[in-house]
Amino acid sequence: MRFVSFDLETTGFIAGVDRIVEVGAVRFVNGQPEATFCTLVDPGVEMPEAATAVNGISSDMVRGKPTIERLLPSFAEFCGDDILVAHNANFDFQFLLSDIVKLEAPAPKGVVLDSCNMARKILPGLPNYKLGTLVSHLEIPSSNFHRAEEDATYCGHLFIRLIEKMSGGWNLPPIENLIALSGKSELRFPQITPKPKQLALDLTLL
Repeated sequence: MRFVSFDLETTGFIAGVDRIVEVGAVRFVNGQPEATFCTLVDPGVEMPEAATAVNGISSDMVRGKPTIERLLPSFAEFCGDDILVAHNANFDFQFLLSDIVKLEAPAPKGVVLDSCNMARKILPGLPNYKLGTLVSHLEIPSSNFHRAEEDATYCGHLFIRLIEKMSGGWNLPPIENLIALSGKSELRFPQITPKPKQLALDLTLL
């Protein structure tokens, strides 16, 4: 079983308006983390106090870090065509989608699954389906939340536990079954071919 779990930290809640400030992704192979992609992102704006209060990321921490434009190609390369998993996946998907479309950037090719919606169907009756609640319920070792690499790691372990409960092992069910459990139609990033840049015409040469 191979997949990539990922998580974002942002300046707010509105994709296309608020900005990504941290990207975390973990590739799992046969139940274990194999590689990570984690970096702070310079959003080009000051960090709102409300966002810093949640994730602990300050303006000083992100100033001078790579921009999302620089990071998207390497993030897409890391993810490749692996299955992608995120908790409340639509939130992270929409933020990445906004930048991918705006920047005509490379994007991961795999289907995106939502571990939150999967947990609602596989583990009914819990008081809520926050990542912390599920991690505690399944006794997944944890420490801090609301940083991208840590939350991506917890999400990956959660996904493995959910698959184990479905199949009794690490064999992934058919992808259409996983998509159905996610409660949405198939979610994938567009593969955009950048438009060729037009050369400015030097009228002095005419």
